[in-house]
Amino acid sequence: MALLEVEDLTVEFYTQEGVVTAVDGLSYSIERGEKFGVVGESGAGKSVTALSLMRLIERPGRITSGEIRFKDRNVLEMTETEVRSIRGSEIAMVFQDAQTALNPVYTVGEQISEAIRYHLGYDDREAKERTIELLDTVNIPEAKARYSDYPHEFSGGMQQRAVIAMALSCDPELLICDEPTTALDVTIEAQILAEIEELAEEFDTAIQLITHDLGVIAELCDRVMVMYAGKPVEKAPVEELYYDPKHPYTVGLMSSIPRVGDDRDRLQTIPGTMPDLVELPPGCSFHPRCPFAEESCSRTEPSLIDVETDEGATSPDDHLAACLEYTDGLTGGLEYEVVVEQTDAEEKPHQTGDGRDD
Repeated sequence: MALLEVEDLTVEFYTQEGVVTAVDGLSYSIERGEKFGVVGESGAGKSVTALSLMRLIERPGRITSGEIRFKDRNVLEMTETEVRSIRGSEIAMVFQDAQTALNPVYTVGEQISEAIRYHLGYDDREAKERTIELLDTVNIPEAKARYSDYPHEFSGGMQQRAVIAMALSCDPELLICDEPTTALDVTIEAQILAEIEELAEEFDTAIQLITHDLGVIAELCDRVMVMYAGKPVEKAPVEELYYDPKHPYTVGLMSSIPRVGDDRDRLQTIPGTMPDLVELPPGCSFHPRCPFAEESCSRTEPSLIDVETDEGATSPDDHLAACLEYTDGLTGGLEYEVVVEQTDAEEKPHQTGDGRDD
């Protein structure tokens, strides 16, 4: 039994312009101790998915269908009291903006201690000791003295570390990291990611990492799900995704990653923008931006299937993609290839083909 199983999750927002289907029939699972990546552009539905796991969708949003099973219990059928008991203790979240996640009128130490007292029943002294230990664990210098500092007295990187310490304070079994390195410089980003990975292994915590950066996914994750317009378009073990991507959208994302020694004036981009979720294009949602699209793509919505067997998933390690190519629906096929370039540090895949993804 997987630690987390999401099945046919649909989340809608009711606006004056119409119904926005932010997440549409989403299914995936996370095993105990696994590091699972969710990647896609802004508006793909990544953060809405994360908030749904903790029942934090607020009006005008609503979870309209599906199941979210955590340790074989449906979170959507729990009472509010039951959800509060697991939120922060068994499932914790690192939000993308640490500055707004921390209350400016309380000290950082007190905010972490409050969660420990509430969920673990520690007294004030025990909670303070554990908080100082956690601040030290996430490399906050002079942790004992910084316990009494307010959020504005922390740098951006230290605020992010404090939020991670808060999320780990009750030894959660699942840690959801929503763009945990937003607005941080590259050096601090690398440190934060290394700490998340190290702490997850130390605490044996499963991670759901949400990002738009495939480079971050490559550093941290075991499996990855690519989302587009509220739907999954590809799922695979991370190495398979990088060395053998199967969906044109994934290929486009990978082609836009900057590479050391690249002498191009401009990076490769995916033409167009994410579609309006109030009125999605017919057929495949990606077809207006896809360099391989054919007439059939505008008529038929592809299912997420195993690229080898043309059937549904039977194992978490299956490589799945939602493209008509894998049901013989395309006549021209997908004309690209993966080239592995050797660098001094490591091998990096990139895509070429037809002049579209050079």
